[in-house]
Amino acid sequence: MSELIIKGVSRTFPGVHGGQPVQALQPTDLTIEKNDFVTILGPSGCGKSTLLRIIAGLDRPTTGTVTLEGKEIKGPGADRGMVFQSYTLFPWLTIRENVAFGLRERGVPAKEMWEIVDSYIDKVGLRGFQNHWPKQLSGGMQQRTAIARALANDPKIMLLDEPFGALDNQTRGLMQELLLGIWEREHKTVIFVTHDIEEAVFMASRVVTMTARPGRIKSITPVDLPHPRHYTIKASPEFSALRLKLTEEIRSEAIVAAGHG
Repeated sequence: MSELIIKGVSRTFPGVHGGQPVQALQPTDLTIEKNDFVTILGPSGCGKSTLLRIIAGLDRPTTGTVTLEGKEIKGPGADRGMVFQSYTLFPWLTIRENVAFGLRERGVPAKEMWEIVDSYIDKVGLRGFQNHWPKQLSGGMQQRTAIARALANDPKIMLLDEPFGALDNQTRGLMQELLLGIWEREHKTVIFVTHDIEEAVFMASRVVTMTARPGRIKSITPVDLPHPRHYTIKASPEFSALRLKLTEEIRSEAIVAAGHG
């Protein structure tokens, strides 16, 4: 059975001060298979984050349904782990306590909880920093903590909304490799929203491109690059061809979004 089925999902926001309603997302269908790594790519304002928030249960669709393993999503749940662009850590908790937060909320026994927490702190390369406060860490390290916190809950699906968008290029590249390495080992199902074409190709098993607002799915491109993926693959002809194809698709939508089309 498919892990996640999005069927006829649209979202229209009411107008501000009695103005015209704004359609952010046209009716959208998408099926995500188990262990898929799907990147959603599109120009700003195309509805990709809106779609992700609906999957997370943080927003309700105007029409349509989202089902995870046959069960309709009607609100947030521990079966979905969400990572935002801003680091969303609790500043009054240490790194270790932040990673433990969801497990503690679920009542996982202390011994098991700390074993899980310490294993994910190791996986994201934060051993030695577990007793620091978030403000003592760089942006990249804070985002590693947010990823460890989401993974520690053992969600069925990981949802990431431009998680590396605020990082410098070098850190961003390292974080891409880190997350991809975890996915290759753990085989989580991942939906990753980005506006960075190179990032979308490097991370994905499939790239979903969206049109300018009101967004709809324009194309789904399989990425048949081998695993484990090393950053040097970005210099390969296959990678360049995929990047060029998607650049042309997104460029035409960006022109429409800018009002020139």
